[in-house]
Amino acid sequence: MPIKKPNNNDNRRGRDRGDQMRVNERIRAPRVRVVTANGDQLGIMNTREALEKAKAVGLDLVEVASSADPPVCRVIDYGKFKYLQAKLQKNNKSKTIKLKEVKLRIGTDTNDYNVKMARTESFLGEGHKVRFQLRFRGRENAHHELGFEMMNKVIADMKTMGQVDQPPKLGGNTMHMVLTPLPANQRVKKFKKHLDADFDVDSTEFDATEEEEA
Repeated sequence: MPIKKPNNNDNRRGRDRGDQMRVNERIRAPRVRVVTANGDQLGIMNTREALEKAKAVGLDLVEVASSADPPVCRVIDYGKFKYLQAKLQKNNKSKTIKLKEVKLRIGTDTNDYNVKMARTESFLGEGHKVRFQLRFRGRENAHHELGFEMMNKVIADMKTMGQVDQPPKLGGNTMHMVLTPLPANQRVKKFKKHLDADFDVDSTEFDATEEEEA
C-alpha cells in the first residue's frame, strides 16, 4: 500500500484550526471590520490596510469574530490580551464550587455545634454547598426524630447564610441534608466568633465532591 507523503499545507491548516484566534499576517480574510481596544468602530477596510494601522500604533490586529461577514478584528496588544485571558481563566477555576461535608451526631455539645456552624458559615460564605451527615449509633436508631430536630435547628441557624437544597433524608442509619448559599449580598454570619475554638477531630468536615463552576 503506497504511503501518502505529508502535506505541509494540510499541517498548516491543522494548526490554524487549533488556534482560537488569528493574529496579524495569519488573518486570511481579504476585508475585515476593525474595532479599537475601546470598542470604537473604524469601519470595514482591506486587511493589509488594517494591519498597517495596527502596527503604526505598536499594536496587533486580532481576529475576534471569524464567523462574522466580514470578520471582526480588534486592534490590541495581543501579548497583554493573552495574559488577561489566562488570568481570567485561572480566576474562574479558583471559583469552582465544592460540596463540603460537616458531620453531626445526636447529643453534640453546644461548643462543638457552634464551631461546626461557624465552619458551615465559612463554607457558605465562599459560595460552596454544604452537606450534613448525621449517623445514628446503637439505641439512637430508635429516635430518628432527634435527627430531624437537629437538622431543622441547623436550617434555622443557617437561614441568614444558606437555604435547603436537599431536605433531611434518612437512609439506613444515616441522615443527610444539603444547604446551598444565599446570594452574596444576603449572607449574614452569626457564628464567626467560634472559628478559633477547639474542634472535635472525630467530626472534622472535609471535601466530599466537586460540583461544576458557578
